[in-house]
Amino acid sequence: MGQSYNIEICLGSSCFSRGNREVVQVLREYLRKNHLDDKVVLRGARCMDRCSEGPFIIINGKTFTSIGVQDIEKILEKELL
Repeated sequence: MGQSYNIEICLGSSCFSRGNREVVQVLREYLRKNHLDDKVVLRGARCMDRCSEGPFIIINGKTFTSIGVQDIEKILEKELL
């Protein structure tokens, strides 16, 4: 399988209402489009108690804060490709 990646995304009510719902949709589409589905373990998590920094995701232990749909593709290209 080669290198694999772990992505954790906060789905707590604050992050979810501030845009992580849309980030999840863009993220799934990006993984599918770039044939990365089998290389990425995507996990949703309940509130991570970092609401003031959200919405955020964690990729292989590296945290990205205050992200939106306009940021996610650039982040994924840098971290996954």
